[in-house]
Amino acid sequence: MRIDKYLKVSRLIKRRTVAKDICEGEKIQLNGRTAKPSADVKPGDKITIEIGNHILEVLVISTPNSVKANEAHLLYEVIRDEKRAREEF
Repeated sequence: MRIDKYLKVSRLIKRRTVAKDICEGEKIQLNGRTAKPSADVKPGDKITIEIGNHILEVLVISTPNSVKANEAHLLYEVIRDEKRAREEF
């Protein structure tokens, strides 16, 4: 499954177009490498989302084409969820 679609199905990002834009902005990594929107995601992959000062790292458990909203959290396991302090100059 494409990473932009996975991010939407898993509800990590609300809309697929937003997921695509974030991928194109090089804010998503798949297994340690910058991911394009069309990158293939499979169970066992590690996704890192870095938006602003927030970092979310998840392990992909499954990649179904659709899932109910209350079951979306079952598609991944959170490895790291942190907010960095803002850098002041």
